[in-house]
Amino acid sequence: MIDYSTIERIITAAEITDVVGDFVSLKKRGVNFLGLCPFHNEKTPSFTVSPSKGIFKCFGCGKGGNSVNFLMEHEHLTYPDALRWLAKKYNIEIAETEESAEELQHKNERESMMVLNEFAWKYFSRMMNDSEEGRTIGFGYFKERGFRRDIIEKFQLGYSPEQRDAFVQEALKSGYKQEYIVKTGLGIEKNDRFFDRFSGRVMFPIHSLSGRVIGFGGRILRSDAQAAKYLNSPESEIYHKSATLYGINFARNAMVREDKCILVEGYTDVLSMHQTGIENVVASSGTSLTEDQIRLIKRFTSNVTILYDGDPAGIKASLRGIDMILEEGMHVRVVSLPVGEDPDSFARSHSSSAMLDFLKENETDFIRFKTKLLLEEAGKDPIKRSQMIQEVVRSVAIIPDRIERTVYLQECSSMLGVDEQTLFTEAARIKRKLWEKNRSGPGGRSGEQDYSPETYQPRQRQYDHPVDAPEPDVMPGALFETEEREIIRLMLNYPDKIVIELPGEHKDEVIPVTVMDFFLQEMETDNLVPENPLYARVFKEFQEKWGTPGVNIQTMLTNSQDPEISHLAVDLLTPGYQISKIHEKGGAYVRSEDQIIKILAPEILASYRSKKVKQMISVIDDQIHGYQGTDDDVLITGLLEDRRQLEELRKAYSKELRRIII
Repeated sequence: MIDYSTIERIITAAEITDVVGDFVSLKKRGVNFLGLCPFHNEKTPSFTVSPSKGIFKCFGCGKGGNSVNFLMEHEHLTYPDALRWLAKKYNIEIAETEESAEELQHKNERESMMVLNEFAWKYFSRMMNDSEEGRTIGFGYFKERGFRRDIIEKFQLGYSPEQRDAFVQEALKSGYKQEYIVKTGLGIEKNDRFFDRFSGRVMFPIHSLSGRVIGFGGRILRSDAQAAKYLNSPESEIYHKSATLYGINFARNAMVREDKCILVEGYTDVLSMHQTGIENVVASSGTSLTEDQIRLIKRFTSNVTILYDGDPAGIKASLRGIDMILEEGMHVRVVSLPVGEDPDSFARSHSSSAMLDFLKENETDFIRFKTKLLLEEAGKDPIKRSQMIQEVVRSVAIIPDRIERTVYLQECSSMLGVDEQTLFTEAARIKRKLWEKNRSGPGGRSGEQDYSPETYQPRQRQYDHPVDAPEPDVMPGALFETEEREIIRLMLNYPDKIVIELPGEHKDEVIPVTVMDFFLQEMETDNLVPENPLYARVFKEFQEKWGTPGVNIQTMLTNSQDPEISHLAVDLLTPGYQISKIHEKGGAYVRSEDQIIKILAPEILASYRSKKVKQMISVIDDQIHGYQGTDDDVLITGLLEDRRQLEELRKAYSKELRRIII
């Protein structure tokens, strides 16, 4: 038991940003901090930490609480264990009586497995350092590989003896249940025999983000064609290989500090890089990258440098995983080492400065790297070149940021010798297929990154006397009233009318895009939701019901139980509704809407997007004006960069629509 006064001391000492910052990359937003929520998948930060109140709150999934609640939720700790974690962090002594056999028996399964793993790594470490076999074989292996004693101790490396049941017998003798020895994968039951999983291997403990041992990797040292070179703990309550990165607990602070993650393949790659002095490095442990691993990296940085050996086959096998990183809106660079080298050997033969210089000089943007790699493979074969172009464009199409996508397609056009319009059309087709897949799949989709109108947040700084922003001279949403009403009206009146036709995968195949699909795809991609509450409700109805068999959109809305929606639907469906003022500005003769829908729909969307971006630029201009005279050149420079990006976004919007519709 922990007495009340000690609990009070622990909670008082625990600084919420300090605790959460160990697991989440936080950025200051006014008086609070903002980051990506660790409890659910999100691309736009909605996780807020308030230092003054000592609490966290996610406005996406609803989780919230204080430092203790955060640890309980994130690390799956009991209340007492969360307090112990904080006490250790803040060097607060806790006087506790030793757990009785009864208390040990009633520990929850997860915690029992954690405790057993801690016992195991200490056992393996002791066997390597204190036994003749361990010093000769285990420590001898690490010494031969050139690892220093401090690195061996830092990563808690060890050795599992050759005797087939050495560990399980020691664990049973120490009071650990056979049930948990099996569940952690440390022991195996087979044909009434009980023996070690890792016998005769050097051991690499695998840690959680908080530094607790959740699993092990073992490398065999004897020659045995029947045995795997590396063996990992099996999936369990506490260890999920697809959601784990080796070395993440040692790398997280360096990843935030350097704003970059170096991704390697194996355990020894991580050890050698650390020994060189480069700590922002993690390993996928020989597995293909997974979404969970990528999201774990993104909590600390959006920049990934992938370090591979000089084997082209290995790089090609990893292309799919890298595409997944791009899909998360992250920036990927690739470094290919000289033939015959891997990160382990290369790091051991170079100093820290030489290694960093090599990385800096040889980093290549992934899209350019992939294009060059596939070009060399395709040669002059027209069929292979066609497949290669589709493969490159597919990688570009999944990049969420519209500006980056546009720039890459322009560069690819030059590198591949393919007409720019062709690449943009192909990218639009791929985006369309991805959008349809995401809408029909579980969990829906995530939106555009960075400078999307609904998610952009200007930089802020808290002053003693806050800068006053001018009061808006129009009601919220009124600025976009014309465009929003027109969009809803076209979706309601002409849901099945064709706006554009995209080329299919096969010759002469055409993919028609209807008015409803066009607006849903484009607005969902940009996270655009009508600001008028009524239009927003109607738009949500479109999202939920469009494509449902037997549902007529017009009938559904006119018969809606919501009187406001019903009235609006009747109003917008009434014949004689005036043609769009946006389209009439030129004063020319206007044909019927169903004849010009291919022009009208993109034109209205372009006007809507333009107003959204103009509003964001106006907010930045007000902030720049307000911060003048504060001597905060860094903040003003950042705001000016935001403004430049938004101007680029305006150009990208118009260029992309023009290319697709031509």
